[in-house]
Amino acid sequence: MSTTPVIEVEGLNVTYGDFRAVQDLSFEVRRGELYALLGTNGAGKTSTLETVEGHRAPTSGTVRVFGHSPRDRQVVRPRMGVMLQESGFSPDLTVAESVRLIGRLTRRTDRVDRILDVVDLTGKAATKVSQLSGGEKRRLDFATAVYGTPDLIFLDEPTTGLDVQSRDGLWTTVERLRENGATVVLTTHYLEEAQQRADRIGLMHQGTLRREGTVSELTRTLPAVIRFSLPAPAPALPLQAAVDGNGRAVIETFALQKDLHLLLGWAHEHAVELRDLEAGPTRLDDVFRAISG
Repeated sequence: MSTTPVIEVEGLNVTYGDFRAVQDLSFEVRRGELYALLGTNGAGKTSTLETVEGHRAPTSGTVRVFGHSPRDRQVVRPRMGVMLQESGFSPDLTVAESVRLIGRLTRRTDRVDRILDVVDLTGKAATKVSQLSGGEKRRLDFATAVYGTPDLIFLDEPTTGLDVQSRDGLWTTVERLRENGATVVLTTHYLEEAQQRADRIGLMHQGTLRREGTVSELTRTLPAVIRFSLPAPAPALPLQAAVDGNGRAVIETFALQKDLHLLLGWAHEHAVELRDLEAGPTRLDDVFRAISG
């Protein structure tokens, strides 16, 4: 994977009157990676992406895509595919006509039948957009984003409304595009997708980038958790524990394996049953809650 940035954002500010939606935001997306930009509602993700995609001018700061201003649409747009949450296709156009229209507008070339086969919409080619189900419309959104195999693809909530089979098919296509060198920027409320798919993640809150890194780097900032219930009475625990709202003991630790081994040894020695025992590393949703807490 090349370290040459496809996207460079430095000191970005986006304001609406007196409201600062994005504040001094800086990050970069490297060639060939899948970068997930996540955040709480109102965090500034949409304003950031609209600016990077060239739909909005920054109030201040610098944004470069492929080394150019994203507002230079003749240079940037043919190399960029965008899957919005709602693309707003004309309801009177057919699926094939919609894909062909986007191809002409973005000046990307491809075969309509090929891309409809990729997203499993071949049988719907002559169907009007108004007659599609919600999941079929999302697959059409995806088709127009990857038409012409662009170098940079924005996926905004790409799997909302998709069944499991369609979701798996979408990610298979994304991985194939990445193998051919495409760079992907993802926004999603399905944190498990970001945890499984992203090379790096940026977490936004109230217009700023609060944390950034790989899943491992982000989750290591918070302790792992061990939870269990104890019979009463029980000997003193070998580790400091709190009690949660369900009356279970909670141990937070940055040495999960060592402390879990110690706890299990103590339980065996004292013939104590650790009921409902749970132990696991911090997940991305824990980090997400921490930045918005």
